Amino acid sequence: MSDEFLTDSGLPVEAVYGPADVRLDPQEDLGAPGRWPFTRGVYPSMYRGRTWTMRQYAGFGTAESTNQRYHYLLERGQTGLSVAFDLPTQMGYDSDHSMAAGEVGRAGVAIDSIEDMRTVFRGIDLGKVSTSMTINSTAAILLAMYIAVADEQGVPREELTGTIQNDVLKEYIARGTYIYPVDPSLRLISDVMAFCAEQVPKWNTVSISGYHIREAGATAPQEVAFTFANGLEYVRRAVEAGIEVESFAPRLSFFFAAHNDFFEEVAKFRAARRLWARLMRDRYQASDRACRLRFHTQTGGSTLTAQQPLNNIARVTTQALSAVLGGTQSLHTNGYDEALALPSEEAARTALRTQQILAHESGVARTVDPLAGSWFVEDLTNRVEAEARAYLTEIEERGGAARAIEFMQEEIHRASYAHQLQVESGERVVVGVNHFRDDEPAPRMDETDYSGLEARQTAEVARVRDSRDGSRVEEALRGLESAAGTRENLLPHILAAVKATATLGEISDTLRDAWGTYAPGS
Repeated sequence: MSDEFLTDSGLPVEAVYGPADVRLDPQEDLGAPGRWPFTRGVYPSMYRGRTWTMRQYAGFGTAESTNQRYHYLLERGQTGLSVAFDLPTQMGYDSDHSMAAGEVGRAGVAIDSIEDMRTVFRGIDLGKVSTSMTINSTAAILLAMYIAVADEQGVPREELTGTIQNDVLKEYIARGTYIYPVDPSLRLISDVMAFCAEQVPKWNTVSISGYHIREAGATAPQEVAFTFANGLEYVRRAVEAGIEVESFAPRLSFFFAAHNDFFEEVAKFRAARRLWARLMRDRYQASDRACRLRFHTQTGGSTLTAQQPLNNIARVTTQALSAVLGGTQSLHTNGYDEALALPSEEAARTALRTQQILAHESGVARTVDPLAGSWFVEDLTNRVEAEARAYLTEIEERGGAARAIEFMQEEIHRASYAHQLQVESGERVVVGVNHFRDDEPAPRMDETDYSGLEARQTAEVARVRDSRDGSRVEEALRGLESAAGTRENLLPHILAAVKATATLGEISDTLRDAWGTYAPGS
C-alpha cells in the first residue's frame, strides 16, 4: 500500500479498486434507501420525490436589511430561510452593552428584542416557510421570539417548521460563543427538547453541528466522531431528564460541512448516516424513525480564498455536488466573495443558481445514491466510519463529550496545524494562493458603515426600553430567575419575558446571575 496518495484527512488511496478491496454486507452495511441503516439515504425516493431544501444563510446588520434580503431570495426561488446572528446576539449581549462595541451587525443580524424579530419576518408567513437559526447559547431566547412572532401572526405552533442549532457543546470544543457552565447549558437544551416535543412538534430542536468543528480544522472522521459524541451526550441528558427517546430523537438534525475532497466527502455523509443508525439502535433500541440521520450541509467557508475569488465558484460547486450525492436534506452554498465580506447580492444569487443547476440540469436528482457500489466509495465509507468509531470509543473512555472537551480541542488543533504546514510548504495545493498565483490584488469590497449601524441599533434598544411596560418586564424576569433554580422547564418563562419585551441581554443576564459563566479549563 502506497502512502503517497492520501485523502485530505490522511486516509490512504490506492491507484485502482476492485471487489477484493471492499468488505460489504449488502443488508447490514448497505440496505435500501429509506431503510435501516440508511447508508443509501433517509427516504426511499430521495430527490426523485422532492429536491433538497435550498437554504441560503443570511443576516445583514439590521433586521430591516435582513428582511429585504429574505424577500429577495424568496422571490428568486429559495425554499427555506436561514438566519445568521451577530456576535453580541450569539453571546447574550444587547447592542448597547460595552461588550458589544465594534461588533454590532458585523457577523449577522442584531436581535435585541421581539421588535427586531418582528421586523426580520415582516411580510413572511411563518406557517409557510421553514426557518433555520444558527444560534447556540441564546437559542432558547431566539426560538421564544420566533414562536412569539408566529403567535402574533396567528400561526399554530404545531405548524411551525425549522431548526435551531442549539448545539452548545460544539461551542466549548471549537467555536467559543458559550455563556454558562456546561451542565446548565445542557439543561437549557433539554428544556427546549421537552417544550417542542409537546408544543412545536415539527421543529428540529437541536442541529448537532460538525460544521464548525470542521471549519476549526478537524478531519472528516473527526467531524463525524466529535459531532456524534455531542449528539450522544444530548440524547443521554434528555433521557436522564425523563424524555422518551421516541418523542425527541426523530426531530434531531445534524449540520455538516462539505469540503474539497469530493469522494471523501460523499463517503463521509454515507458513513455518518450508517454510524448514527447503529449507535441509536445499539444503545437505545430506537425505532427506524428515531435512527434516521437527517442533515443540513454548508459548503466550506474556510476553503474560500480572498485571492482570485471567482475560483470559489468552482470550489462551492464541487462541494455542493458532494453533499447532494451524499444525500443531504438541505444545502447552503457560500457566496464567492465571502472571504472578503458578507456576500453581495450577485454572489448570493450565483450561489443559489448553483444549487438550482445541480437540481434541474445536472441529472443527479434522477436516481438515489448513484455512487453506491463504487469500490472506492464503499471502501472510503467503511474507513471513515471505522476512524470515527475509534474516536468515539476514546471519548467514551474519558466520560463522554462533556468530559472530553479538551481532548477534542487538542485533536482539532493537531489536525489544523498539520493542514497549515502542508499549505505553507506547498504540499497541499491551494489554487491562486500557493500555486497558480497572479499579481492582481484582491478586489475591494464596499465598506458597510458599521459605526452608523451600531448607533442606530443602540438608539432602537433605548426606544424599546422607554416604550415598554417596565413592571411587566421585571415580573417576567423574576419568574425566570426563580425557575432557573428549580427543575421547571424554562421555555414558558423565557417566552413570557420575550412577550413582555424583555431584551435578549436582560434574559441572558438573569440566567448569568443564576448560573454563573463558563471558564475554560474549569
